[in-house]
Amino acid sequence: MSKAVAIPMRPSDATASGRVLIIDDEHEIRESLQTLLELEGYSVTTACNGADGLEQAANEPHDLVLLDYALPDMNGMEVLRELQERDCQLAVIMITAYGTVENAVSAIRCGAVNFIQKPWDNDKLLADVQSAIATRRVKEENVQLKRALKQRYNFEHIVGKSEPMLRVFDLVAQVAPSRSTVLIQGESGTGKELIAKALHMNSPRKDRAFVPVNTGSMPADLLESTLFGHVKGAFTSAISSKKGLFEVADRGTLFLDEIGTMSMETQAKILRVLQDRKFMHLGGVNEVQVDVRVIAATNVDLRQMVREGKFREDLFYRLNVITIDLPPLRNRREDIPLLVDFFLKKFSEENGKPLRRMMPEALHPMMDYDWPGNVRELENVVERAVVLSTGTSVGPDLLPDYIGRRGLSAAVLEHRPDASLFEILEDCERRVINDMLERSNWNQTEAAERFRVPLSTLNQKIKRLNIEIKRRGKDN
Repeated sequence: MSKAVAIPMRPSDATASGRVLIIDDEHEIRESLQTLLELEGYSVTTACNGADGLEQAANEPHDLVLLDYALPDMNGMEVLRELQERDCQLAVIMITAYGTVENAVSAIRCGAVNFIQKPWDNDKLLADVQSAIATRRVKEENVQLKRALKQRYNFEHIVGKSEPMLRVFDLVAQVAPSRSTVLIQGESGTGKELIAKALHMNSPRKDRAFVPVNTGSMPADLLESTLFGHVKGAFTSAISSKKGLFEVADRGTLFLDEIGTMSMETQAKILRVLQDRKFMHLGGVNEVQVDVRVIAATNVDLRQMVREGKFREDLFYRLNVITIDLPPLRNRREDIPLLVDFFLKKFSEENGKPLRRMMPEALHPMMDYDWPGNVRELENVVERAVVLSTGTSVGPDLLPDYIGRRGLSAAVLEHRPDASLFEILEDCERRVINDMLERSNWNQTEAAERFRVPLSTLNQKIKRLNIEIKRRGKDN
C-alpha cells in the first residue's frame, strides 16, 4: 500500500503556461521534450526513473506529467497509479515506444488523460499538453469554487466587519461544534435565524435537517401539534397520524424563534424534551426518543418575563446555556456599506438588472439613519431602490423620504438641541453644501453642476453660510 504524501500547494508565482514534470530514462528524450516545452513558456522539471519522478511530484506542484511507459526501476503504470492516489486531478500523459491498444486502454482506465507513441508529432504533443493542463485547471477551479460556496453557505448572508459582529462570528465558531442549547437574543431584523443556520452548518449535524419554526405565529394547540405531532383521532380534524417537528429534526437542529410567546403549558413540554429527550404525540401513550439540538431566539427580555411570571424559570436556564447577543444595526454602522453592497448585488441579479451602485449622496443618510427594523429594513430599502432604479446608480431620490429627513435632522438636533427652526434649516443647508464640496474635492464648479444650480448661486450660499473653502488635492 502506498504511503500518504501531502500534496504541495501551487505557488503564486507559477508560470502562466504551466508546470510540467517529465519522467523518462532516456536523456535525449528528456532534453528534447524539455527544450520543446520551455520554448512554449512551460516550467519543466525532469526525472530519470520512477522513484525520482515520484519524489519530484511530492516536492513540487505540477500541472502535468509526461510519463514513460517503460522505466528501469518500476513500471510506468505503477508510477501512474501512485501519482493518481496522491492527486486524482493531476494530468498524466503516457509516452511509449511500444504503443498497443491494450496499453493505451489500460493507461486511460488508470487515470491518464492521453497516450502518445514515440516518435511524436511536436504540434500534436503541444496541443495535447495545452488541453490537458487547461482541463486540470478547470477541475481545480471547480473544487475551489465548491469549497468557497460551502464556506459561504455556512455563514450565508451574514455580513459584517465591525467589532460586535466579529465577536459574534468568533462565538459561533466556538460554540457550533458542541451540542449545547443556544439562546440568540436580538431585536427584530438582526438576523437571528441566519446565526442559527450558521451554528447548524458548522456543527456535526450539518448533514441533517435544520428545522425552523416561528412559535409566535400560531395558536398554542396548533403549535403543540406542529412540534410534537399527533395520533389519528387526537382531535376532530386529526384524520391521520402526523410526525412533529421534533421528529423531523431528529439528529439535526430545531430552531424555535420568538420563544417568549409560547404558552406556559407548551413551555413545560419543551422543558421535558430538553431534560429527557423524550416526548409523546398529542393523544398518544408511547414515548418518542429524539436527539435534537435546540436553538432558541427571542427579541424580548426573557429574564424580565421570568420575574413577571410569564416565562418558566427552569426553561429559561435550560435554554440559556450559551447566549449570543446580536447587536442592532445602529450599533454597527460601519457594516452598512457592506450590507448595502451585498443587497445591491443580490437584488440586481434577482431582478435581471445590471449591477447597481449606491451613490455617496444616498449612502450618507443611510449611515445616519437609526434603522429600527435593523438589517431586514435595510434589505427592503435596497430592494425597493433597485426595483425602481432605471440607471446603474442609486441616488437619494430612490430612498424613502423618512430616511433622508430623519438622518439629517437627527444629526443637527443632536449637535444643536436648542436651535430655532431657522437655525436648524441653515445648519442643514451648510452641512449638505459642505458635504458636496468634499465629495467634489472642493471644486465649486463641479459641486454646482451636481447640485444643478448656477455657480454664482452656490458661491452666494457659501459666503452667506461662512463655509470655509479648502484647497483641493489637485488643480483644475
